Amino acid sequence: MSFFDTIITFLQDGGSFIYPIALVLVIGLAITIERWFYLTSVLSANKKAMKLIQPQLKNGDIDEIIKITQTNSSPVADVLNSGVSRLTDTKRREDIENAMEDALMEHMLRLEKRTPFLATLANIATLLGLLGTIMGLIAAFSAVATADPADKANLLSSSISVAMNTTAFGLITAIPLILFHSSLQTKTMNIVDSLEMVGRKLLNSLSYKQLQKSESDRG
Repeated sequence: MSFFDTIITFLQDGGSFIYPIALVLVIGLAITIERWFYLTSVLSANKKAMKLIQPQLKNGDIDEIIKITQTNSSPVADVLNSGVSRLTDTKRREDIENAMEDALMEHMLRLEKRTPFLATLANIATLLGLLGTIMGLIAAFSAVATADPADKANLLSSSISVAMNTTAFGLITAIPLILFHSSLQTKTMNIVDSLEMVGRKLLNSLSYKQLQKSESDRG
């Protein structure tokens, strides 16, 4: 029997609860794939933007940072642009920091979108598996109660085996979804950390530039 035939037989022997668990698996995989490609594209866009912005941050070239961030659509550029655009209204570090935090929160909502569903789906798959097993055992013992005594052992053994398939499939679904959830969360936090880091670099660059200006005015 081939691997695929084994899987088909396993699913067919699992009872009716196999189908909702399979649906949970499909939804979870769809969310995982969509989020993975989205987060990967964000990481790539941020890296490209940082190659352009990093030298300007070191030099404190605010005018050039404004030009780059206005023409770049990456999240890191948007966060920086939210900060530098406030320079026309205020020079206070707190105001600039608050503006970047607001932009960061907006991007966090997009980055974390749908990812928490994976943990919920994993729990649902586990519970459906247990429920399917319990319902299968109830049906098995009910059938054994009215079966011929000579057939009770074989009937009970086969019924329990079928019922346990539901729990097994629930765990087979839940474990990967938990791993996917953890992986996407790690990827998301890496992006958020990079956005926070570049925001701090901008604030430090502005502080250094203001310090230089103050010293030159004194001189």
